[in-house]
Amino acid sequence: MNSYSGSSAPKWFTIFAILALLWNLLGVMAFVMQATMSPEALAALPEAEQALYNNYPTWALVAFGVAVFGGALGSLLLALKKNVAGPVLLISLIGVLLQTGHSFFGAKAYEVYGPSSLIMPIMVVVIAIYLVMLAAKAKNNGWTN
Repeated sequence: MNSYSGSSAPKWFTIFAILALLWNLLGVMAFVMQATMSPEALAALPEAEQALYNNYPTWALVAFGVAVFGGALGSLLLALKKNVAGPVLLISLIGVLLQTGHSFFGAKAYEVYGPSSLIMPIMVVVIAIYLVMLAAKAKNNGWTN
């Protein structure tokens, strides 16, 4: 029987995992808001933004969902000190890269929102990469089981 309690992980690790969970739950909220946007809310947006939403492919919405729900689940698994957090966060990172790639190169959202719109997607990519690296470090250091 495995008696591992995960107590060898430093306190900052658990605090960071919980903060990562909160961050990813904000992403889940953004996903739900986008996926359930009413026609009235869409009509209230500027014309260029309406075009972005109307031309958003299903695969990019699925990638967005995988990114945020995977990130939330992976962060929860990190907080619970489970090794499976790593693969879940890697799948989330793939979703992040697909969705962000579509926004940058497919939809060219920066043409609608301007250069400042690059900040959040870059932060999301960096955080997703860091979470994958943190999960690997946690596994290598025996902080997870």
